[in-house]
Amino acid sequence: MSRKKQFFLLSLGCSKNTVDSESMASLLENAGYTGVGDPEDASVLMVNTCGFVEDARQESIGALRELVALKERDQMVIAAGCMAQRYGNQVAEWVPGIDGVIGTRRWMDIVPFIKKVRKNKHPDPLYHLPTEAKTVGTDEQGVLRIAAQGASAYLKIADGCRRPCAFCAIPEIKGTLVSRPPHAIIDEAMMLQDAGVQELILIAQDSTDYGSDLGMKNGLAQLLTSITEAAPAIPWIRLMYAYPGYVTDQLIEVMATHKQIVPYLDIPLQHGHRETLKRMRRPANIEWVYKTLDKLRTAMPNIAIRTTFIVGYPGETDAEFDGLMQFVSDLKFDRVGAFMYSYEASTPSSTAGFLVPKDVMEARRDALMELQQPISLGINQSFVGQTLPILIEGVGDGVSVGRSYRDAPEIDGMVVVPGELPVGEMIPVYIDGAMTYDLTGRVVTDGPQIMLSDL
Repeated sequence: MSRKKQFFLLSLGCSKNTVDSESMASLLENAGYTGVGDPEDASVLMVNTCGFVEDARQESIGALRELVALKERDQMVIAAGCMAQRYGNQVAEWVPGIDGVIGTRRWMDIVPFIKKVRKNKHPDPLYHLPTEAKTVGTDEQGVLRIAAQGASAYLKIADGCRRPCAFCAIPEIKGTLVSRPPHAIIDEAMMLQDAGVQELILIAQDSTDYGSDLGMKNGLAQLLTSITEAAPAIPWIRLMYAYPGYVTDQLIEVMATHKQIVPYLDIPLQHGHRETLKRMRRPANIEWVYKTLDKLRTAMPNIAIRTTFIVGYPGETDAEFDGLMQFVSDLKFDRVGAFMYSYEASTPSSTAGFLVPKDVMEARRDALMELQQPISLGINQSFVGQTLPILIEGVGDGVSVGRSYRDAPEIDGMVVVPGELPVGEMIPVYIDGAMTYDLTGRVVTDGPQIMLSDL
């Protein structure tokens, strides 16, 4: 069978990249292409790259080089996504033999771009990187901004970011905030409801900034209310990537009063010491964090709060790291991710202070995670004896694996249950054991079904 109208697409990086990959795939399928899982069967080989930190760049470069090494005369290799946007023509230097480079702000032009690559007779790869951003919804080219994974689906509500964080290249890669129209998001939520999706995950670079460019005040709270009204049959609605200082009282009220919205919030705080946060150009009002977490826990006693921290940020002293440790000890987050600072020459962080040696960064990361482990274990143990709704995601060898409302896909823990249960269904599970990150339980065969409204 001819492979001329076949494409292979490898998506790297975060869930926001996954949505972009699904959107490109949809455009290609609408143009008569078929996606395949083996690059040997495709004429168009694409990698939707990640370029946020050095490790991600190296993974993207490695994947592109592998495809270039495999390609034959009738095949093309295209770099798309964040690394392509950020580094442009450098990609051709890093990956000799690549045929095309298209950035994040023109993924919606992938079909005409492939046609241009096919016609290109020049030995250098085409470079396609307009400066202006675009956003695409169901009202533009018929492209959905969703990515389904089993019974869960990511729905992108905005792209880009206008925050000034010194370590972050997202504004450089994605541009400033561009919120999608509420009606397009709501239409897609209703479509996912009709498809039987059990979990809707709203994503953006900064979800709490949604609608500010549309002139909306408390736009995220308004959007959440509209989604719950339009798609009442979706059991779980999960919110990701809230920016410190912008979790408003109205947002907390909406989360607490709409039981579809899971009591879970991801707030990437990045540090817990005022001076470090100032150098990061992040909100440095530590008191706000204490007060807001207290408000969240008062309104939703069972809320799970996830955060991430950067250790070894330029200029981080022993005293500042100690401040972070005290911060984590005080606030007792359910989930914590710790990452070592990654030097990025194009960001203001490259001159923020003295560079912390790698061995010191590693020691601080390990110390932070050692501090968090008994906190996570203690919180997990508090759920032993409770019955929770568990979304089953996989089975095998007589065991099922799922997630509770406290667990976002791919980044949090899991619940292990004996027996092979129906994948994609919510099952009431009695929690009988706790580990540092995961829970164990058994199916409740009698008694009432426990859903979020009962928690």
